[in-house]
Amino acid sequence: MTTNEFLTLLKEHPNKSLLFEYRNGHFVGANYHITEIKNITIDAVDCGAKTDFWKETIIQLWESPKEKDKREYMSSYKALGILNKVDAIKPMEKNVEVKFEYSNPNFHTAQLSVHGFDISADQIIMKLAVELTDCKAKDECGVPVAVGDEASNSCAPGSGCC
Repeated sequence: MTTNEFLTLLKEHPNKSLLFEYRNGHFVGANYHITEIKNITIDAVDCGAKTDFWKETIIQLWESPKEKDKREYMSSYKALGILNKVDAIKPMEKNVEVKFEYSNPNFHTAQLSVHGFDISADQIIMKLAVELTDCKAKDECGVPVAVGDEASNSCAPGSGCC
């Protein structure tokens, strides 16, 4: 999902509560705050010596310990207001992938990609997931690509990769 697609979703559903499912059946608490918006530029070299360059928007979510008993989630309208205020100070890249950074005592800090969303009468649930690391230079590294074999998505020891 791009930053612009996320902003449009919020604009289209201003009166709905905005929830984030960071793992199947596990939600960021209602006491979350949007604490930082990052315009990220990645300028990388992979293990096959190929360069790559892209940008992302990272929206950081943080659960306030002072509001741990809060039950009412932030509205899409309020979230959009925060994002618009940030955009006025430091414009966000609109046509880049948006990710959400989050952690709690039982879940490691991660940048989570959007894997979909559900809309009901009163909620938007953003379905987030951790992306697995991958060997981008499978041909150069001799890493076989087998359909349905999740192990093929990584550089195994002795594979010649990295």
